Amino acid sequence: MSSGELAIEQRYLTDLYRRLDALRAQAAEGEGEFWRGELARLESVEDGLCFGRLDLADGRRVYIGRIGLFDGDEPLLLDWRAPAARPFYTATAVDTQGVRRRRRITTRGRTVLALDDELLDAETGEDRLVGEAALLAALSADRTGRIHEIVTTLQAEQDRIVRDEYPGVLVVQGGPGTGKTAVALHRLAYLLYTRPRLRANGVLVIGPSRIFLDYIGQVLPGLGEHAVVTETVPDLWRGKAEWVESAAEKGHAELAGRVADAVRARVRIPDETVEFEFEQQVLKLDPVVFRHIVDSVRGRGLPYRQARLLFEKEVVDRLARDLAGRLESVVLTETGEAIDGGNADGSLSAADLRALAAAGVVIDPDEPPAPRDLLDDADRAGLRAALLADAGVRRVLDELWPPLTAEGVIAGLTGGTPWSTADIPLLDEAAAVLGEGVATFGHVVVDEAQELSEMDWRMLMRRCPAKSMTVVGDLAQTGSTAGATGWAEVLRPHVGERWRLARLTVNYRTPAEIMAATEDLFAAHHPESRPPRSVRSTGEPPWRSRTTAAELADVVARLVARHDGGSLAVIAPTVHRDRLAVALPVTVPPDLTDPVVLLSPGEAKGVEFDSVLIVDPAAIMAAGPLGHNDLYVAMTRATRRLGVVHPGPCPAELVRIPVCPGEGNILP
Repeated sequence: MSSGELAIEQRYLTDLYRRLDALRAQAAEGEGEFWRGELARLESVEDGLCFGRLDLADGRRVYIGRIGLFDGDEPLLLDWRAPAARPFYTATAVDTQGVRRRRRITTRGRTVLALDDELLDAETGEDRLVGEAALLAALSADRTGRIHEIVTTLQAEQDRIVRDEYPGVLVVQGGPGTGKTAVALHRLAYLLYTRPRLRANGVLVIGPSRIFLDYIGQVLPGLGEHAVVTETVPDLWRGKAEWVESAAEKGHAELAGRVADAVRARVRIPDETVEFEFEQQVLKLDPVVFRHIVDSVRGRGLPYRQARLLFEKEVVDRLARDLAGRLESVVLTETGEAIDGGNADGSLSAADLRALAAAGVVIDPDEPPAPRDLLDDADRAGLRAALLADAGVRRVLDELWPPLTAEGVIAGLTGGTPWSTADIPLLDEAAAVLGEGVATFGHVVVDEAQELSEMDWRMLMRRCPAKSMTVVGDLAQTGSTAGATGWAEVLRPHVGERWRLARLTVNYRTPAEIMAATEDLFAAHHPESRPPRSVRSTGEPPWRSRTTAAELADVVARLVARHDGGSLAVIAPTVHRDRLAVALPVTVPPDLTDPVVLLSPGEAKGVEFDSVLIVDPAAIMAAGPLGHNDLYVAMTRATRRLGVVHPGPCPAELVRIPVCPGEGNILP
């Protein structure tokens, strides 16, 4: 590209940053939450503010960037989410959409480094990658331990999903390297742009681990969006405690009924008359009357705690009416003597006087009242309050309809075993039955959604009343036996047919050489499916090397020591974690920004590295019924190189991977 064109773009970029600085200064002078959020939004787009230009057939030029900038009514920079920006991602030589030239602008800081032009008048087909040079350059760049946004290189099939306005649950099914996580996050940014009310309702991103959430943490801020809550499923439960691994059998939806039954069973319906002692008087409630109250309260369909309050009110009202009737039956003469009820001498008994005093009614024997009703409405309200506050009455009420906690309910249901991650949706279910509220959101993004159990889905659906979701996953990568085997099975119980499937079919990340190495594994366990088509090649075939169990850690350590290019992930089953953590230059827990990280297959879900070294693939496969899926995940994390070290024989699904002489090398 000529220096003249670079100079033109540099001048324009300088003007854009001048406008951005002016807006930042204005926001910095403002006060309140709005201006703080606006300043954060403007600061987050400092890098890569403008990344594209469209030269239209009618002679206009349109610049594309992370946010929109205006000079009065004149657009200086078009937000990538605006409808007019869409041809930047979808225009082709076959369908130019009014575009004559598409220019991609590469910058560093506030400096233009390079320009890449596409003239949309060449003989080409629809299948050609849009912005191929920029895309492949981005894919070939070293990984930094943080996912890159793909706003500059969105492809047509990705863009269709990003701009999908479907109001229900959109499921994005895509194999390794298809960019489904980035697509989901860009769709969220797009929805926040087109549906501003979502900011007020709140948005939630659910990921499989804190490692993953840290990995994707810069995408939305880089797109100018900050008002997003990111959590794992365990984070949704109060306390955010550490949990041991889950038990799959606790994920079945039938457990929701067992939780509800366990709560319902705690209400005691006696067969005999219930007695309440109040101010040394005994008040009685017939079991038939009691059952009628319980049935009436349950018929309201209220959660347990709200129903308990209503139950207490109904019982106390009945007791207060009985006690008031007993007191009202005492008729006083003009001299203050009781002619029915009361003491044997005709006066009010001490118990009567205490009950009246508890209700706020005091009888002065020196100024006896004329015959009258003793209690007015205020007196009766006081009597009900006195009954409800009485320790003896409360004790009986708590025995009949006891106060419960979610932890107590589930401990009773599971026999008090140590808490696991699988207990979290059970605890949440119990909290819902008990009537505890939860924070809700207007839209929820669920990544690695194939791992969620039926109970996990119940937990998430409670937090999204509008049932507006972007669900991202790959059924061929399901590692949990409680996870999904089909999208319809997990979604229809909650949303009926209000969900739609979108597919990503192109693998932009994983080289063709690595995908070829997974063919036998994929075909053996998913014969009915097709893996995504890889569009890039590195010329570096995967390799494998055999060692012994005793030498495994030393061999891996030597291989890692020889690595000096890009990020490296050592992916191993947990059985080897302790030995490898000591032998390797890694931190525990892992930090993805380190040059070398040690991960389990589960921790590696959704993450990518320049190079991957898989340790003991047979043990990965043997770790559970879906171990083959975990191995598939591990093998498809690399963007350049893949090595496999196996103690003992190689799994049959990997035998066609070439054996490397000696110990192999993960260097190019």
